[in-house]
Amino acid sequence: MNSRPRIAIIIGSTRPTRLADKPAQWILQQAQARTDMDVELVDLRDHPLPFFDEMASNMWMPSRNSEAVRWQETIARYDGYIFVVAEYNHSITGVLKNALDQAYREWNRKPFTAIGYGGTGAARAIEHLRGIGVELQMVSTHAAVHIGGSDFMAIHPANGNKPVAAIEASLLPAAKTALDELVWWARATMAAKAAEA
Repeated sequence: MNSRPRIAIIIGSTRPTRLADKPAQWILQQAQARTDMDVELVDLRDHPLPFFDEMASNMWMPSRNSEAVRWQETIARYDGYIFVVAEYNHSITGVLKNALDQAYREWNRKPFTAIGYGGTGAARAIEHLRGIGVELQMVSTHAAVHIGGSDFMAIHPANGNKPVAAIEASLLPAAKTALDELVWWARATMAAKAAEA
């Protein structure tokens, strides 16, 4: 068994004016600086999914839409996930919820963490994400990275437009803990699945 889990950083916003690229690139750099995981960006812009319209979840029957199948094949390659979460009206974006709904078996028994941004650091959106993840039989890390308050305003294009590196001193401890937990759970779930096989 490969002890280095493959991790996808899933960018959960597709708006042309999204802020998501800044935190996505920053968490990618943090993950790439480690030697205990292999990490790649997965952008929902590259997966033009329809609104979920299948007869049932792919847990019960194969999906018919080719984009849904391509999405399932993409996420199936990974052992864990880092979601880049914007908070829209106290929850995750519609495109991220739709992407989560477009698969089921591929998410099962895999861990995830998140980096969220917004006035409250996307705390409410990440809590919603955790509830969805539990229903998909995923494992959430305890820690997540929250970019909120004055840090959020500092990197927002309409205000300071600073790079995330300018505020990273307040983010690094949470990022380290979240990534440590993600790797631990990825190794644990990978080992358990290998033992079952």
